[in-house]
Amino acid sequence: MLQSSDNSFLKSGSPASNPNTFNPVKTVTAPIDQATIGRTLVIKGEISGSEALYIDGRIEGKINMPESRVTIGRNGKVDASIQAREVVIMGKVNGNIECSDRVDIRAEGSVSGDISTARISVEDGAALKGGIQVRSEGKQNHQQAQNQAKPEAPKALAATASA
Repeated sequence: MLQSSDNSFLKSGSPASNPNTFNPVKTVTAPIDQATIGRTLVIKGEISGSEALYIDGRIEGKINMPESRVTIGRNGKVDASIQAREVVIMGKVNGNIECSDRVDIRAEGSVSGDISTARISVEDGAALKGGIQVRSEGKQNHQQAQNQAKPEAPKALAATASA
């Protein structure tokens, strides 16, 4: 009787009954948190938050998203200062941009204003009018740490050097 049950197990062709069949577990990842400002929306004021922002409409005022990515779509028009971790521009921006990581101006993008960032990418065909400051995060943090640790040392050296 044991043999007949074993034979019936081997004859079964369903994958669930075969212990050697690999069935990968399907994982469902959460969608990326991203807010979208649609093509027909106009916002006047200040926008702040901690999720990614996609702008395809018009913004006037200030955008403050220091830990997030701000993307200005092809139809987007922004008359605002932008502070974010990362900014991608495919539309038009009129205002200053301050990024902790990277600014990416695509071929169809246009910026009129000053940019301060650690990294910048400007594609052929993009328009850029304004100043660019590319800073080195590692050196800046190192200098700040030294100045905080020894705030009196530079003054003492300056006094002896001038005497």
